[in-house]
Amino acid sequence: MREMQARVYQHRQSQYLLVKAPPASGKSRALMFVALDKLANQGVRKVIVAVPERAIGKSFQNTALSQQGFYEDWIVDPQYDLTLNGGDAGKVQKFVDFLSSSTANILICTHATLRFAYEKISDDHQFDNVFLAIDEFHHVSSEDSSVLGGALKNIMHNSTAHIMAMTGSYFRGDSSPILSPEDEQLYDKVSYTYYEQLDGYKYLKSFGIDYKFYQGSYLTALNNAIDISKKTIIHIPSVNSGESTKDKYNEVDAIFDAIGEVIKQDPETGIYILKSHVDGRLLKVADLVNEEGRDKVQDYLRRMNNEDQLDILVALGMAKEGFDWPWAEQALTIGYRRSLTEIVQIIGRVTRDSANKTHAQFTNMIEEPDAKDGEVQYAVNSILKAITASLLMEQVLAPEIHLKARKHKQDKDTGNAGDIFIRGLKDPSTEKVKSIIENDMPDLKAAILQDDGVKNGIAANVNAETMNKVLIPKVIMTRYPGLNNEEIEEVRQYAVADTVLRHAVVDQTTDKKGNTNEFLRMADKFINVDELDINLIDSINPFQRAYDVLSRNIDSDILRVIQRSIDAKKYDFTDDELVYLYNQIKQFVVKNGREPDKNSHDEVEVRMAYALAKLRDMQARRKQVE
Repeated sequence: MREMQARVYQHRQSQYLLVKAPPASGKSRALMFVALDKLANQGVRKVIVAVPERAIGKSFQNTALSQQGFYEDWIVDPQYDLTLNGGDAGKVQKFVDFLSSSTANILICTHATLRFAYEKISDDHQFDNVFLAIDEFHHVSSEDSSVLGGALKNIMHNSTAHIMAMTGSYFRGDSSPILSPEDEQLYDKVSYTYYEQLDGYKYLKSFGIDYKFYQGSYLTALNNAIDISKKTIIHIPSVNSGESTKDKYNEVDAIFDAIGEVIKQDPETGIYILKSHVDGRLLKVADLVNEEGRDKVQDYLRRMNNEDQLDILVALGMAKEGFDWPWAEQALTIGYRRSLTEIVQIIGRVTRDSANKTHAQFTNMIEEPDAKDGEVQYAVNSILKAITASLLMEQVLAPEIHLKARKHKQDKDTGNAGDIFIRGLKDPSTEKVKSIIENDMPDLKAAILQDDGVKNGIAANVNAETMNKVLIPKVIMTRYPGLNNEEIEEVRQYAVADTVLRHAVVDQTTDKKGNTNEFLRMADKFINVDELDINLIDSINPFQRAYDVLSRNIDSDILRVIQRSIDAKKYDFTDDELVYLYNQIKQFVVKNGREPDKNSHDEVEVRMAYALAKLRDMQARRKQVE
């Protein structure tokens, strides 16, 4: 087993297991090991693996694990691989039949099939002693309208099912948590970061994240952006975006013209052969944008087993999550991407270890914002820090602000970074209110936004007083029934102020050009990246009529520094406390033979882990000064 897989296997007895690890780290194989142990040794009778789309089913095909020393192979009966071709209705019935089958014990399906099948199952106890594994777990949501999230919650609480959730981008977002805090606490967690992954790779040692800004149409800038010497995935912009020409088929043709001359299309596979304009090589190019013949192309991609079978792939909404092309060296993504999760998933397509590359590249082509270069460079650096932090499985979405009552005129000048003082804001009168404000505000705001009364009030454009004094307090009373009227009012004030101020921060950069400044606004949405005094920009190079912003090569050492910097800021320690905890840490290491783990269930161990990160960060800064 790889290190990550061994780490997961140590938790194979857990009933609920959450695995946060980068794309290409081996999560699918880790699942196989755990699933086979549960079938053989833990009384589990069935294994169900749910993936977001059919193409990802390839990751769970038959695997001869015994050849690497495991006691059993992973074998899936083809009739229960529901990610193969076939109609939805038949797959749903197959799923239902599988639960009562006395012979089959492993089924692969899509999230959609799981949702539809669950609606046909009347009793959650049918999932008793079933091991349910959900790949790309960030698709799940705890909000009431999420069928998949609701199914998962019911299965957890109404059956003896075992659950393993896997994701490479575990982000709660601004309003919709993946799991409720109560349910999340039930999961044992295994985290594996990009720096650990790069350290374990044989070939790939670094990657870059660059931004190319252009003026006019991106089609005129393609020649400067495409490097056809690299195995490349090209994602064209959404037809709803400002960068799109609104004709996706013409955009594919233009990309082909930029690559070379079309020689032919293989009628059996749908793969195009192009003669390169640069060196005359014959290139194999896949088109996943055109619907006609797409199934043939996808089938070809699923069956690829060597480097020479593909050179360039052009896609729109596909070839992101779970897409497996280990030889891919660079991803060229055209158009602003609002989702950090999407960016992380695309980066994951090119950061698989392969003998043909020591470096991987993600490049985002964006229309030049209507702003000074300095503002754009600042935004790029913020986004680079946010991306690298998210690769470390850190939650970085939403502005981090701290609301405080302003009692003196000088308050605004004496606060910490992120402190906002508001005259008339009440101080929390009880520890209960303080805890809600400090720890539960994202979930409370999610509940407010999901409340039917609030939704109807927004649609009916009710006045601010009704919204703030009637509808929002009702949500708070429902969520926290033990609060008295004074406590409800305090929580309400902070919830309203927090919501209003975050929107104000985001809207500061709005200008006449609209969507061209969305990139700048995105940079305002990340927690605490300003506190990471790290410049990830390597250089600014001329590009067409605008410029390139190039990142440094991001390797395991840089990721480790960023991880340490993030951890060092998660807790506030006094000097005396650090001295005390340092002695406790030394005793812990002697006793346990390892350093404290920040993912431990023991709060004291967690605090020691963050104190150790703080001490190491202080030591590194002292060395820089010297």
